[in-house]
Amino acid sequence: MNPMNTQFDYTLSDSQATPVQPVSPRDFDFSAYEDYEASLQEKCRGFGTGESGVLVYRRMRAGEVFTDGCRDQVKSLELQLGALKTSMAFRAEVPNFLEPWYGIGTAASAFGYDYIWGRNLAPAIKARLASVEEALTIEPMLIAETNIGRQTLAMIDYFLEETRGRLPMSFCDVQSPFNAASNFVNSDNFLMDFIINPSAVIQLLDIVADLIIELTNIQKAKLGDCLVYPGHGFPSCRSFSGFGMSDDNIVMISSDQYREIVMPSAQKVGNSFGGPCFHSCGDWSHKIDTVKTFHNLHMVDGAFSEQTDPAPNPPVPFSEKFAETQIIVNARIVGDFEVIRENVEKLWRPGLKLIVTTYCQTPEEQAKAYEFIHSHCR
Repeated sequence: MNPMNTQFDYTLSDSQATPVQPVSPRDFDFSAYEDYEASLQEKCRGFGTGESGVLVYRRMRAGEVFTDGCRDQVKSLELQLGALKTSMAFRAEVPNFLEPWYGIGTAASAFGYDYIWGRNLAPAIKARLASVEEALTIEPMLIAETNIGRQTLAMIDYFLEETRGRLPMSFCDVQSPFNAASNFVNSDNFLMDFIINPSAVIQLLDIVADLIIELTNIQKAKLGDCLVYPGHGFPSCRSFSGFGMSDDNIVMISSDQYREIVMPSAQKVGNSFGGPCFHSCGDWSHKIDTVKTFHNLHMVDGAFSEQTDPAPNPPVPFSEKFAETQIIVNARIVGDFEVIRENVEKLWRPGLKLIVTTYCQTPEEQAKAYEFIHSHCR
């Protein structure tokens, strides 16, 4: 195997994306996808309540939706419907789902921020507040009343209207309170406040948690029976549990600081929707013991190949530390069959609840990976 094929490709706008053809709602076969989704529910349900096992998820991510496509509700829906249609050709056990709104920074809008929209780029947020103390002087708006919040809820309404609520959908990507606060407080000063003013950080993160809970409850009421958990970048379906949050800044602070300052707000949000599910980009294997102290933790997510993330996680610590815990490990593995095989062989051990998220380029390669994963993970 050419070693260059295992490296992270910095020239790609989205290493986890798959090219798809947009499909309009009038041309989408709703009955076919409903039957497809229903055919997978029993296996997902059994896995969710079981003590160990393996599922395969072929994530179908339309890259344009993660850039400028997220601002156009018509384009976003058509791209995602194209992704659902394409996904049915790839052998897997967790169905793909719609997500009406992508884009970090949603919670930051409550503190007076709007997105910076660069041409052909994803929305961005520039932190303008100098410190946590300054943030605490601001009376935040409800997220649903901000421009970003209104657009999020309007897109949910549009997706529901066009699909008639027949397809699985998730919450928007709100990030954890910790990640969200780093969007609007200068990161250098924010991290310094963990040392010189930790009580103020706890207070701010609790405020952000309440804002996230309020917006998520509005989304939950709108989405109703088509809602999937944990949502966003996690393998999600109507049979799973928990609330997914990205907490990438965990690698920036000590484990004691994370448990004492950050975890209460993240736990609060997670508890409101069935229990937390944890994601961080990069290699967070040295924080596994810390993450495991979350109460009622349902799932953890990470990258396990260099084509997924330039700093992927080593497989062995995850297999050692999450076996016999009933906490699901979602392993995202961009790469060909050999990359998947190598990682799964290192990840799997009896007693683990493992979802292997693949990005195989053809249905034939996906079928080969699927067969290997199930033959090996016994």
